[in-house]
Amino acid sequence: MTSPDHEPKREPAFAPDIELAAEPVLERDPEPVLELARERAHHDACRAALARMAEDVAEQVVTGEDVAASGADAEALGYHLRSRAKAFGEQPPGPLFFGRLDREDGQTLHIGRRRIAEDPASPPLVIDWRAPVSRAYYQAGAHDPQGVVRRRRFGWAPYSQGDSADLTGLEDEYLRSGPGTAGEIVTREIERPRTGPMRDIAATLQPEQDDLVRSGPAVSLCVQGAPGTGKTAVGLHRAAFLLYTHPQRVRRSGLLVLGPNRTFLSYISEVLPALGESGIRQSTVDEEIARHEVRAEDGEAAALVKHDARMARVLRTALYARVDTAPAGPLTVPDGSYHWRLTADELARIVTAVREEAPPYATGRDRVRDRVVRALRLQAERRAGPLGRAWARRIERARPVSAFVDGCWPKVTPEEVLAGVLTDPRDEALTPDEREAIRWARPPRSYRSARWTAADLVLLDELAGLIERPEGYAHVVVDEAQDLSPMQCRAIARRVAFGSLTVLGDLAQGTTPWAARLWREQLAHLGEPDAEVVPLTLGYRVPEAIVDLTNRLLPALGADVAPTISLRAGGEVTRTATESLVEGVVEAVAKALTRQGAIGVIAADPMVAPLARALAGTLDEADGRVTLIPATLAKGLEFDHVVVAEPAAIVAAEPRGHHRLYVVLTRAVSRLDLVHSEPLPVSLGGAARAANASASPMSSRKSRSSSSSPVAASRTWR
Repeated sequence: MTSPDHEPKREPAFAPDIELAAEPVLERDPEPVLELARERAHHDACRAALARMAEDVAEQVVTGEDVAASGADAEALGYHLRSRAKAFGEQPPGPLFFGRLDREDGQTLHIGRRRIAEDPASPPLVIDWRAPVSRAYYQAGAHDPQGVVRRRRFGWAPYSQGDSADLTGLEDEYLRSGPGTAGEIVTREIERPRTGPMRDIAATLQPEQDDLVRSGPAVSLCVQGAPGTGKTAVGLHRAAFLLYTHPQRVRRSGLLVLGPNRTFLSYISEVLPALGESGIRQSTVDEEIARHEVRAEDGEAAALVKHDARMARVLRTALYARVDTAPAGPLTVPDGSYHWRLTADELARIVTAVREEAPPYATGRDRVRDRVVRALRLQAERRAGPLGRAWARRIERARPVSAFVDGCWPKVTPEEVLAGVLTDPRDEALTPDEREAIRWARPPRSYRSARWTAADLVLLDELAGLIERPEGYAHVVVDEAQDLSPMQCRAIARRVAFGSLTVLGDLAQGTTPWAARLWREQLAHLGEPDAEVVPLTLGYRVPEAIVDLTNRLLPALGADVAPTISLRAGGEVTRTATESLVEGVVEAVAKALTRQGAIGVIAADPMVAPLARALAGTLDEADGRVTLIPATLAKGLEFDHVVVAEPAAIVAAEPRGHHRLYVVLTRAVSRLDLVHSEPLPVSLGGAARAANASASPMSSRKSRSSSSSPVAASRTWR
């Protein structure tokens, strides 16, 4: 065991890699050797118990097939058992616990990503990190021990598949002995080089992140997170927490994770399965509203108008303009030898009352029919006495009733209504120029042959929601929410009308033409105007040198956000001026490959193709370590080393180019190279020189660069 803070300091029992043996360090201190052996033995016991749990679940599936019950009960039971078996089968390999609590009452609790026990009635060998008793692992401290005497963290070999021999070290924090530190294990885990998809952070959640993760299912909140603050991880861990604490409520209506693009969703795809949750829908807004294939493209002016919140009013007006609240004449319905009659005034009152109730359009049509039939039934029952349901169904289908409903509240499709709006936009909510911008230059012969744009699909979804309310989700996690248009926000709000939201984003990273300027306005469009906005400004991943550089861009962004505070000292920022941009990038990538970690090469979209040709051989030989991506797809990704090709071109490529450059620069979590043949943007040049003032030039014949000295230092997070 490691010593409490008041005892003399000793070497931590930690080896960073499985290849580095722990014994040389531990030989000087036999106690950690014994503790490490005990913990490895406990892990072996946990592994055996988990295998038995998987076998039991598989056996239950077979047994459940023979259980005598009704068809519905048997189907529900079978689905439940098969789902459990699938969850066990999809559990990724890895260490079964990452922490331990020793409590004042004598309990010893191992904390992991899922509960493990010998059998359901036995005390657990590992407690799920989401269980209430586990909260002390993240929240307890010297100021509030919460009944904890010692918190232990375990160091596992990088990329461990869960072999007990991969447990290479442990660190103890005695909460009664004064303020503790995050220690080498937490520091190494947070700063570990990035390869492959995003990892979960269950082992390293910080108190302020844990507070957000454990918010209740009815709470909607917005996390304004600076780069590297873990906002995406917080959203995904909150999803896992809700699925654990309210499984019936959440799974009944579903949980949806919305990302900005498929590249981002691929990057985060393994986080929830690693936390024991599978089968969660992960999608984009465009995929959720895809009624048709996108076959046309809007000009900038048209797209801006179509994404504007005023279009909701335009579409509602166009839809309900089809309702006729003043029927021309009475309704007469034959019924055998009788004829039942409603006057035009009675019909007008029915239609007007339904219209004022503002139900979904299809619901309103049904209400009109039901109330007309009810009025006719009252007449019939005064003459013939009580009438059954069969009579009502026959009258509902009577031709005069159907003709009246079709005339006053006709059936429509979203495509039909939108085609009318785009063919001849007349609504005064738009200016003449705006109406002209969205007008079809060459209207199709029919809405069935229309070529829809991406923005049109957003409008079609709005109309579909006006006609018939879509099924909602219990909870929706929305990442990069600052880039959503008001109309896209409304599409999300319709899908969570009776649920809750976790909204994640950073106003400084808004890159779309309609990007949010204020969270309160964006939350209003999302249907949660009173949701709490929680800022995260402490950066755990992006190091100080890079944060200092990117903070210099904030004045040019016009975003009301606080500068990021990095808790990681060091980092490297290199500025390389070169005559040949392509050769400079190739050289920078070759140099980056001599060091550990994933490498991202990011360039303005038009530059990606020539760089891909120049880097073809390198990409093939780098074993997946090098990724070339356009700047427009960089959001949400992280790389240990980022090579930015021509920052000025990224700025010039779009109206919110400075925001895009801010996104690109903050993808680096250790080292950042700015390779340029043009002058750096004014907002960046001074910062780059300041960050690299002490560097020496490169020896390359065609390039000159400077780099801040890397600083290796661990910091305290608690």
